[in-house]
Amino acid sequence: MDIAYIPSPSTGVIHLGPIPLRGYAFCIIIGVFVAVWLGNKRWIARGGKPGTVADIAVWAVPFGLVGGRLYHVITDYQLYFGEGRNWVDAFKIWEGGLGIWGAIALGAVGAWIGCRLRGIPLPAWADALAPGIALAQACGRWGNWFNQELYGRATDLPWAVEIGEGPNRVAGTYHPTFLYESLWCVGVALLVIWADRRFKLGHGRAFALYVAAYCVGRGWIEYMRVDEAHHILGVRLNVWTSIVVFVLAVVYLVLSSKLRPGREEVVEPDTGSDASGAEGKDTGAPAGADPKDGEAAAASGELAKPETAEAKATVLTKDAPAQAAPSADAERAEGEAPGAGKH
Repeated sequence: MDIAYIPSPSTGVIHLGPIPLRGYAFCIIIGVFVAVWLGNKRWIARGGKPGTVADIAVWAVPFGLVGGRLYHVITDYQLYFGEGRNWVDAFKIWEGGLGIWGAIALGAVGAWIGCRLRGIPLPAWADALAPGIALAQACGRWGNWFNQELYGRATDLPWAVEIGEGPNRVAGTYHPTFLYESLWCVGVALLVIWADRRFKLGHGRAFALYVAAYCVGRGWIEYMRVDEAHHILGVRLNVWTSIVVFVLAVVYLVLSSKLRPGREEVVEPDTGSDASGAEGKDTGAPAGADPKDGEAAAASGELAKPETAEAKATVLTKDAPAQAAPSADAERAEGEAPGAGKH
């Protein structure tokens, strides 16, 4: 009997002339735009300036891509450096293989550099971007659908995904774990947005909530997957990673709420040029001067206005007789003196 299922694309790439358009890359690009768009709206709502999120993303995204690829290659090194493998394939990022743990870790380093250059706190920027990152993951997971990878155990459920015959895979219908994680990430984004509005999360706590909530979903979804992975004590490596990161995120939430309650009042301070320009305009004083000093200077200026030419002429006219009198007396005294003018 025929059963319902989600069909997989026959190919993960479409050629537009000589240019290949890969579904995996397309999903990642869409995710980046969604994250920046939502992050920008949230940053402005917190008092930041338009464009700041995008400026810092220029640093965070490349670092994140490198970090995600490094994590995948390191934890699945046998796929690239094992017997009969070609190490050059480690650079073929379009074929899939990005570890979210490495992407977030190294992406945070890039974001830290960008924040330092802009003089803003990294936790505040991360809080604004947190739900956008979750939505970016939701978009990016559909890239696994294009590549027919990261599916779960075989099932005949109506929403099973059809997987075709190929390298390291057997044709059949399986749990669409990429779909489960995509939907979970949408839920995480909505949770962070709600909690942020309800509790005014700040100082990195919105980002920590996103991390903790994502780890919960990643743990049970990872348990369903059947692709090759390293195991520790019989448990997949990424399950252990989810547990450790979840604990760290919860500890940060608790400690941060006690040490730094509330939310940042200022997330992006004004530049010096803006502040000095405003000061000069209000007081007429030089940049950095006290406004009260400017007012005092203005008042004294009114009292010590320069004399006009008309006023100067009046003063000279009044003083002229007084200045001429001594000259007349001197002449009289000279005429009375004996022998004056007989030399």
